[in-house]
Amino acid sequence: MNSDLVLSLLHEMLKVGAVVAGPLVLAGLVVGLLVSILQVVTQIQEMSLTFVPKIVVMAFILMVLGGWMLAQLVQFATQLFVNIPQYIQ
Repeated sequence: MNSDLVLSLLHEMLKVGAVVAGPLVLAGLVVGLLVSILQVVTQIQEMSLTFVPKIVVMAFILMVLGGWMLAQLVQFATQLFVNIPQYIQ
């Protein structure tokens, strides 16, 4: 196993991780921004007001895209395990 292969696997791993985590992070960011704007306009500084909507939206995104996320992770892991003999050479 040479350093080029290791770097390639690391790059692929980080890419899959970013693609899988992207929708959740983006949804949390958008909801957090909208709630922050609402708090500035209404001057309500309640901590649970930022926490609860993020959790609800992230749970919804996870329910909608969870199957796709799991499929991406399983595909990467399967590809990794199937190619183990090639990595050892």
